[in-house]
Amino acid sequence: MYVDSHCHIYFEGLVERLPELLDNMRSREVTHALCASVDLETFPQVLAVAEAAPNVYASVGVHPDHEHAAEPDVEQLVALAEHPKVVAIGETGLDYYRLGERTIADMEWQRDRFRRHIRASRACGKPLIIHTRAAAEDTLRLMREEHADQAGGVMHCFTESWEVAEAALELGFYISISGIVTFKSAAALQDVARRVPADRLLIETDSPYLAPVPYRGKTNEPSYVSHVGAFVAALRGVAPAQLGQTTTDNFFRLFSKAA
Repeated sequence: MYVDSHCHIYFEGLVERLPELLDNMRSREVTHALCASVDLETFPQVLAVAEAAPNVYASVGVHPDHEHAAEPDVEQLVALAEHPKVVAIGETGLDYYRLGERTIADMEWQRDRFRRHIRASRACGKPLIIHTRAAAEDTLRLMREEHADQAGGVMHCFTESWEVAEAALELGFYISISGIVTFKSAAALQDVARRVPADRLLIETDSPYLAPVPYRGKTNEPSYVSHVGAFVAALRGVAPAQLGQTTTDNFFRLFSKAA
């Protein structure tokens, strides 16, 4: 029994196959999935998928990579999060990976957006889904400054060091491991996956991206989270069923509005 704690099955190429994706989930004992928002323009599609499937939940937020997306304010995020299928705020965070000719100082718009999401999460009592890439120091700094520990949440698709994981854990956050962990080059992430406390561990696909081995390079989907779970279970020396139960329990503890 597994839960995919982060996917984008409303994206083109997946949403058209929604009945098939749900059947595949059932066949691999993936009981639930969280469909994460990346901008407000497509949030209605996120919500439509969640409303169409009782075992799929939604989040609301604007991804840091979506520079030209409509900027949400705190009140708007809180209002949208009132929908009963919305269980989280995000995905949000910081991403300095593609600066180009710009500097980190030029990314103040990302930091402002992230702050608004943290404030909305605290206001509505729903946890954060945080994306961080090449920006761990600022991500943690803003989490501390905005008291993200009062909201809680998850560092999704985690690819940072154990030191960053420890800092997030100290703030009460969960660590979610994606299919990247199955890649041969992912030794550091595999070490993190071994060391995260059992009660703070989640797994995900981030589909349609980052399909795990043996599907690497293909379109990812929620049913493949079973491969992530089995791989992480082997790393930790536990049975896949135990890893599945633990991460499922963690999901429903963190996303307590999921029913």
